Amino acid sequence: MRMALMASEGGGEHGGSFADYISHHLKYLASKDQGDNMFDFSVVHWDTLVFSLLCAAIVLVVLRMAARKATAGVPGKFQSAVEMLVEWVHGEAKSMVHGRIDYIAPLALTVFCWVALMNAIDLLPVDWLPTLSHKLAGTEYLRPLPTADLNATLGMALGVLVLATYYGIKIKGIGGWLHELAAGHFGAVKPTLNPLTWVAGIALLIPNLFFGLEGMIAPTISHGFRLYGNMYAGELIFFLIAGLGGTGTWWGMLVHLLLGTAWALFHILIVILQAYVFMMLTLIYIGRAHEHH
Repeated sequence: MRMALMASEGGGEHGGSFADYISHHLKYLASKDQGDNMFDFSVVHWDTLVFSLLCAAIVLVVLRMAARKATAGVPGKFQSAVEMLVEWVHGEAKSMVHGRIDYIAPLALTVFCWVALMNAIDLLPVDWLPTLSHKLAGTEYLRPLPTADLNATLGMALGVLVLATYYGIKIKGIGGWLHELAAGHFGAVKPTLNPLTWVAGIALLIPNLFFGLEGMIAPTISHGFRLYGNMYAGELIFFLIAGLGGTGTWWGMLVHLLLGTAWALFHILIVILQAYVFMMLTLIYIGRAHEHH
């Protein structure tokens, strides 16, 4: 249950209004103040980095444990659960990718578990981790949900684009990949001694490259923004519900308890659904490397 640990009305331990409380919780443990700069690659969000790597390590350790403890006999509950998950992901990969999936299925499994675990951080009480970090390390800000950080979601989407490009070149060859990029939408004209063929070739090359690059960039942006938008909205709703617990009234606490419980139960579906959507889009984009036009 997403209970707030607010010590005083509206502002919790940080004081101030409820708006100040939300604003405080939306700030990152950053290497420096970004100010009004929309793009500043020198700024590092340490909380996003630490929690995303921590979730990745937990996923890899758990999957490694499942692989090492796997037996050919009657499996236990843990092994059965992991085997069901592996078979389900393998089936999804096989249905989406026409070709070898020996590297795609494990990637999809890792992506699903990693994103799901990061999303699940949103189910923890809003003040637990920030308060613990403040007491142990004296940090002023902490935003532990990595998937509510656009830097993280776009970074993962960019990683999928890099993998899709790599496997596209590996499967089709650099020549085939470039030809698909330069002639995949409207075709190409074979140059001859006739200068009109050169003019037609250039005229087709420009829109082919435009739509080819757009087909790479637009899905990547959408891939990252979709996960970010859903998780950011869910996190913000939890903050709003938490504010009811700091009103100091019995009805506020009651509404906070009821709404917090209902939204937490519903948010479990969002946590899993968004991980599934991110995994499926990863399969679709990497699966394009196997398609020939």
